[in-house]
Amino acid sequence: AHVLFDRFVQASTCKGTLKAFQELCDYLELKPKDYRTFYHKLKSKLSYWKAKALWAKLDKRGCHKDYKKGKVCANTKCLIIGAGPCGLRTAIDLSFLGAKVVVIEKRDAFSRNNVLHLWPFTIHDLRGLGAKKFYGKFCAGAIDHISIRQLQLILLKVSLILGIEIHV
Repeated sequence: AHVLFDRFVQASTCKGTLKAFQELCDYLELKPKDYRTFYHKLKSKLSYWKAKALWAKLDKRGCHKDYKKGKVCANTKCLIIGAGPCGLRTAIDLSFLGAKVVVIEKRDAFSRNNVLHLWPFTIHDLRGLGAKKFYGKFCAGAIDHISIRQLQLILLKVSLILGIEIHV
């Protein structure tokens, strides 16, 4: 499972990420469609130290008082059209609020290489979601920018871990 988790974390394409995640879920006999319990089941079956560091970040974020333990949107279904940075980040927040989230994207590749300047609060937000665990170069030193493609990959991986349904 450790090798499969590492493969998922290191995946550098949209298709590669989805494939690696499916292989990890198959190996652990997990079904991401069970969104209410998926993250907790994944956490319990994967006690690898690298995964535990990510769980700590996501648990801390999920415990934020605004999310009210995932009860705010507990009986809500949300469809996000577009797996760009805004669509994926919205999906993540909706998931923390307890909603059933489905993201649909017409492209099966993340090819936008434009570089975004990140504001300090955005860097803080992404670090809190474990961005550095997926992309070690994330905001290293004075670097405060990232390609849209890399940002999408980070947010896609967080989304999958939280049990968000992604269709490309």
